[in-house]
Amino acid sequence: MIYPTRRAVVAVAAGVPAALVIGVLAPSGWLAGPLWVAVMLLAMVADALSGGSRSRLALDAPERPFLSVARTAPIAFIARFGKGLTPRRAEAALDADDRLGLQPRFARAQVDARAAAFDFSLTPERRGEGRLHRLWVRWTGPLGLVWLQKAFALDIDAPVGTDLQSVREDAVRMLARDAVIGSKTQIDRGEGTEFESLKEFQTGMDPRSIDWKQSARHLHLLAKEFRTERNHHVILAMDSGRAMCEPVAGAPRIDRAINASLLLGYACLRAGDRAGFYAFDSAPRLLTGVVGGLDAFKQLQHAAGRIDYSAEETNYTLALNTLAAKLRRRSLVVVFTDFTDPTAAELMIEASARLLRRHLVLFVVMQDEELETMAAAEPFEPADVSRAVVSSDLLRQREAVMVRLRRMGAHIVEAPAGRIGPALINAYVELKRRDLL
Repeated sequence: MIYPTRRAVVAVAAGVPAALVIGVLAPSGWLAGPLWVAVMLLAMVADALSGGSRSRLALDAPERPFLSVARTAPIAFIARFGKGLTPRRAEAALDADDRLGLQPRFARAQVDARAAAFDFSLTPERRGEGRLHRLWVRWTGPLGLVWLQKAFALDIDAPVGTDLQSVREDAVRMLARDAVIGSKTQIDRGEGTEFESLKEFQTGMDPRSIDWKQSARHLHLLAKEFRTERNHHVILAMDSGRAMCEPVAGAPRIDRAINASLLLGYACLRAGDRAGFYAFDSAPRLLTGVVGGLDAFKQLQHAAGRIDYSAEETNYTLALNTLAAKLRRRSLVVVFTDFTDPTAAELMIEASARLLRRHLVLFVVMQDEELETMAAAEPFEPADVSRAVVSSDLLRQREAVMVRLRRMGAHIVEAPAGRIGPALINAYVELKRRDLL
């Protein structure tokens, strides 16, 4: 496609008043207007012919992007000009699905060695199948009077998955100390209750580990050495209902929960425990068996990818009672959910009672920074007061639900969306230290 630039349009328009004045002053001057338009058309034709060949413009095959929710990924396109004159700079526009979060949609680049590299950024907002449709490349001739443009059909699949890179980064940072989660034999009583061996007491060891009877028998101090129990079952229960699909800090709550659950799953497998997924909204959607060993982490990733978004309200009664009926062994049930509706929260509390009779239940909720900001904001208008009152009321109801759950024996992890993974790992470590699993 070839079309005039703004410079050409302004130049043609600027000649109209001058041609009108000449036509008024001289009877034969009426030819000045058509003559000026003809000159500009010839200049634009010459500019287009000397601007380079559109047919010789080629696009290097782009690499298929690997995208994750709420993580920015760069993508580059390289356009190469063929023989002949080449422009100094070029522009490009990319067409992609809205879910890919394309920013910016336009890019400019200098032409170096007959090639121009256009850089774009993709920040997906939701998991699912995305697609890159078309790329337009345009440049001007030497006079800057016309645009020469060529379109390339891309049709590149760009699936958006779970942010595994952040899971790996958090895992390396949080799980570098094997002793913290019981991967090495411990001598602290709080680290486990399974007796391992007796060891000669040395300065710096916990005096509470001294076995006085054995010390009296052998006539020197001996300390008990314990190791952390393993092979616990950890069920990662994901609420994928409407409330959990709402965005927080640039990503849906369910995606934040999936990242945290994968991080916890990796910690469990590394510590010798077994982990499995359970997803529900208005009905149970996914229930996997528990798996053990680091090699099974890929199975957890695959199961997490099957958790879809839902627009239905969560049925806690059906979901938690179904899970309680399926579990045959005492397990740590980690429930990722959000307390928004008081009626639904009441039903969740009632349904949790059956799980708490036999299992250890840990609820994971994300702090609602938007509500906290509105509740603490300084009011300037009557609407600000109304928002602050409603926000404070919702926060009080949320806190009341958590207080009732704690009284029932459940454990609560509440943290900002970006820190939910490390906070969950700390809670898991603390439960193991207290031998509650």
